[in-house]
Amino acid sequence: MYDVDLEQFWKDDQLAHEENCFSKRAPQVALGIRMSDECVFAELGEEGEPWGYTPRERRIELNKRYNDKAEKIVGKRLLRENFPLPEEVHPPIRDITEVFGCKREYRGGTTWVHPSCSTPEELRAILDRVERMDIRSFILPENWEEEKRRIYEMYGKKTSLWRSVRGPVTLATSIYGTENLIFLLFDEPGLAERFSRVISDVIFEMAAIMDEEAGYAPGEAPPGFQFNDDNCCLLTPEMYESFGYPILKRIFDHWSPKPGDFRYQHSDSDMKHLIPILARLNLTGCNFGPTVLVEDIRRYMPNTRIDGCLSPITFMYNDEKEIIAQVRRDCEAARESRGLCFSTAGSINNGSLLTSMRVVMWAIQTYGRY
Repeated sequence: MYDVDLEQFWKDDQLAHEENCFSKRAPQVALGIRMSDECVFAELGEEGEPWGYTPRERRIELNKRYNDKAEKIVGKRLLRENFPLPEEVHPPIRDITEVFGCKREYRGGTTWVHPSCSTPEELRAILDRVERMDIRSFILPENWEEEKRRIYEMYGKKTSLWRSVRGPVTLATSIYGTENLIFLLFDEPGLAERFSRVISDVIFEMAAIMDEEAGYAPGEAPPGFQFNDDNCCLLTPEMYESFGYPILKRIFDHWSPKPGDFRYQHSDSDMKHLIPILARLNLTGCNFGPTVLVEDIRRYMPNTRIDGCLSPITFMYNDEKEIIAQVRRDCEAARESRGLCFSTAGSINNGSLLTSMRVVMWAIQTYGRY
């Protein structure tokens, strides 16, 4: 066990998160790692599908046992133990990939999205259909109004806002294919521009519909939006600026117009060549790939909270020596600028142990003091 003053760590960590992790009162780098539900299986030696379905009662039991262990190792209960009953949950709306005709298949412990088209002619037909579509009728299930009213009357719960989406490049490659999108940008820029515009229109309309379903008048819903765009790394800066950037700008301008409003991009890939373009969006937070380091980001984004940059593979392999090296590297890089919330550069995967989280905490107390 690494010697961590757990009580002092969590007191200091609370201060470290103030002012979006830029507070001058912060005594140390903030910790963003809180593990994930999928980690219970390796930690407890239990069988299960980390990304698949776990019955509610078993999930609660696993999380409670995990939290009992977490209290001893890291000094905090990390995972939620209260889950709504099935009858309290609103029926799911259709995914944006389904709007564009993609088929979704659960296989190998996760959901795969199959492209809906592979030629320019097929793409035009898809865009024609989407432009004529009644988005509201398509995404909301038939029993939506009945269930929405029942859940509100019985449990006082409104529907959730729609504030996070597969980013434009990842979405486009899901619909049309990776190589196909790149060839399209070279060979048919007019069609590519239309593809980008329709994606933008659908994101805008879906977010507006769910604002209305939650009971908000136009312009009155809480601000904030997040894009998850791993595949943005595949485009050159010129390609991204013409295809992806206009979508983010339009959505952020509408849903996050004020300086402190939540504007976020997650892309756990090597996309540092796009940082100068993304910087123009004044992101309030980002989570980029493990090769995109603090100094790479801070050069262009002086006011953006950096959630990273620990390799999730290093964390999953529980390589304590390398974990310490990466924590020290990032803490030292952020010492002058602050604004670092030390996290994995991507998902926390099953196999990542609580002892490794404690190693991160020890390294922050040792190397991350301001």
